[in-house]
Amino acid sequence: MTARVLAVIGAGAWGTALAHLAAGAGHRVRLWCYEPEVAAGIAADRRNERYLPGIPLAPGIASTTDLAEAVAAVDAVILAVPSHAFRAVLTRLVPHLPPGVPLVSATKGIEVDTLALMTDVLRDVLPPRSGHALAVLSGPSFAAEVARGSPAAVALACRDPLTGRCLQELLTTAQFKLFTTPDVIGVQLGGALKNVIALAAGGSDGLGFGANTRAALITRGLAEITRLGVAMGGQPWTFSGLSGLGDLVLTCTDAQSRNHTVGQRIARGESLERIMADARFVAEGVTTTRAAYALSRKYRVLMPIVEQIHAVLYEGKDPRKAVTDLMEPAVGDELARPAERFGAGSGDAPAGAG
Repeated sequence: MTARVLAVIGAGAWGTALAHLAAGAGHRVRLWCYEPEVAAGIAADRRNERYLPGIPLAPGIASTTDLAEAVAAVDAVILAVPSHAFRAVLTRLVPHLPPGVPLVSATKGIEVDTLALMTDVLRDVLPPRSGHALAVLSGPSFAAEVARGSPAAVALACRDPLTGRCLQELLTTAQFKLFTTPDVIGVQLGGALKNVIALAAGGSDGLGFGANTRAALITRGLAEITRLGVAMGGQPWTFSGLSGLGDLVLTCTDAQSRNHTVGQRIARGESLERIMADARFVAEGVTTTRAAYALSRKYRVLMPIVEQIHAVLYEGKDPRKAVTDLMEPAVGDELARPAERFGAGSGDAPAGAG
């Protein structure tokens, strides 16, 4: 494989891990850091102790706080900034992008104000006919494990097969495998919505419920994700793959998941405001819950777990009462269409559900 020059925009845990992965594969990587102290630490000590502590970084990484410097003459750009900052950073970045360079979103979230996926934001901000091929990287991949070289597999979604194969070759290593798919919508929704279900799973664990409850939340959560994903244009089989079931299991069952941790802390009585006061602690599921709740209303899709998590986070509902309410609706056929299972007392089924 020919060595390339890559830019990674965002030096959080995931962006740093991807930069380390690419540099370890022999590529030259420029890592854009929002915080000057993070850039300085990487340059001086080959470490990002703020976001990825204890892991020495590959020497092929050059840190910078200058967006123009980060993307000058690169072969591909990976965007790994939080979803709430995605549009603002992208707007600053666009004037400096080389013509036609592929853009890979590694951000797992939904823009709350517009309900836009990250590729929608890209299309909105990029100039018309800019020629940039868009791709999405998502799947079960804790940053620290990727950086330490633990085997992992993720999905790479791109509508252009040639670009998808080129990016696959560029980022695949002996320990990190990418599987291509054209389902850009489904891969993004799987990566974003699983964080909401992880909040529920963490809440269940925080309340002292066991493995049975967690398994039920994962299974029924996947059903909710799939219903909304299909309604929005995703392919149903995507949600049984790496960016759906794979990422969902990961974030719902391991203490490394920030969203699972937030759910636990809320269930144990800690306020959301206190949890989110730590600026280093970005749990995408908190904002994604608002977007998922709004999307379920927009597309008239039944999502009871999302509804209860929204009530806990934003309406002051007691977490234990939320679990009780989830168990109240009449039991029905597990594989029934959503329109057939809208729930007794919930009114008419959503139009077009299924």
